[in-house]
Amino acid sequence: MSLESIGLALPGPRNGGTAQSALLRRIDLTTLRLFIAVCEEKNLTRAASREGIAASAVSKRMADFELAFGVTLRGHVRMLANLSAIVQFLPEDLSGFFSAHEFFKVDLQERPSRQVVRGLEQGAAEIGICSGEAETRSLETFHYRYDNLVLVVRPDHPLAAREGVRFADTLDFDHIGLHAASSIYLRSQYAATQAGKSMRLRIHVPGFEAVCRMVQANMGIGLIPDRAFDVVGAGMGLRSIGLCDEWARRELKIVVRDARQLSTTSRLMLDHLRAAEGNENEPGLGAALRG
Repeated sequence: MSLESIGLALPGPRNGGTAQSALLRRIDLTTLRLFIAVCEEKNLTRAASREGIAASAVSKRMADFELAFGVTLRGHVRMLANLSAIVQFLPEDLSGFFSAHEFFKVDLQERPSRQVVRGLEQGAAEIGICSGEAETRSLETFHYRYDNLVLVVRPDHPLAAREGVRFADTLDFDHIGLHAASSIYLRSQYAATQAGKSMRLRIHVPGFEAVCRMVQANMGIGLIPDRAFDVVGAGMGLRSIGLCDEWARRELKIVVRDARQLSTTSRLMLDHLRAAEGNENEPGLGAALRG
């Protein structure tokens, strides 16, 4: 039995779309039953298991359903986030989100923290993640995570034997800096000024891996977050040294224009990110050294 035979088919295009008509003939009561199961379970795999059908077959039927009726069954979230969030935390957090919501899609773009705020204000995304030091103006903010900055050096560098180091003690050496708009670079420039010195900046690079590669090539030393070093730098034969300064422990925060006005999909994402903090209360190396 088809949807057309029970009067549920949507009217086709006036010029008689043969492709759509063919799709409509394939939308039967089994497809409708699967659609209801997916809605109730909020998960394609669980719906497939409940109905005793392969998940790939359910996915194909849902794709046909979308094409036939010109609708989108998959929720969509637009996100902007700084590099620290994307490298350190979002891969696992988004993986957990997709495990519970297989139909949802995320458009994630990397931007410096200030541009994350600007993008949210301009409507370029529903959810943003930026540095805790960023001026968020009228945006609504929520805590996301903490990280700790570390100094990346070669094993043969004069500072390599240190267990911890203050930023002022690094300013006699050449530095590899992130791009000029990054919150890490801006904060380190301010700290150097406060110490009455200037950074001996040799080169700007676009990301954490590039910082580590330049350090590896003996171009200088660099600052990146600790978990980013674990991801991109630990396999390069480099050392990370905890930065003892108070500002080295940083907050990342979630920003939205108005949580009450978010779509259902975006609200689910916001709730998931707020609940995915993990063991953030651990003091970290920098805090331990300061104590």
